[in-house]
Amino acid sequence: MAMQMSGEVALPATRETVWEKLNDPEVLKACIPGCEELDVVSETEFVAVATNKIGPIKARFKGRVHLSDMNPPFGYRLAGEGEGGIAGFARMSANVKLDEAETGTVLCYDVDAQFGGRMAQLGSRLVQSAAKKLADDFFNRFAAVIRDGGIEVVNG
Repeated sequence: MAMQMSGEVALPATRETVWEKLNDPEVLKACIPGCEELDVVSETEFVAVATNKIGPIKARFKGRVHLSDMNPPFGYRLAGEGEGGIAGFARMSANVKLDEAETGTVLCYDVDAQFGGRMAQLGSRLVQSAAKKLADDFFNRFAAVIRDGGIEVVNG
């Protein structure tokens, strides 16, 4: 099953600050819903473990994300894939762009994703709704880090 999603988030910080936080493993770990582990493999690659619920299915996903087309502090492309055991798999690619705004920075994202296994059997509306909620949760947490200056806001 394929899915597309896009959005933008206004953040009250300079593009350089947003870029720095967007590439900080500790910030990412604190902001990714259900993230249990986030390890840096290289400057452009991370491995992660996260547990999330999609409809009636709760799964522990192990995945890898690779960053490319790096253009600091303007944006990059990321590609990732994750395995969730019997729940299935997910593959995604996204373009992330940081634009200057009057009140700080606007983060724009376009995501293409594919799901397989039991998740794909749930139907596109349910999976899309769950994906949107996960994205909203991430960006709400990320905005809190930017606004309040630290990851303890998310974790505490």
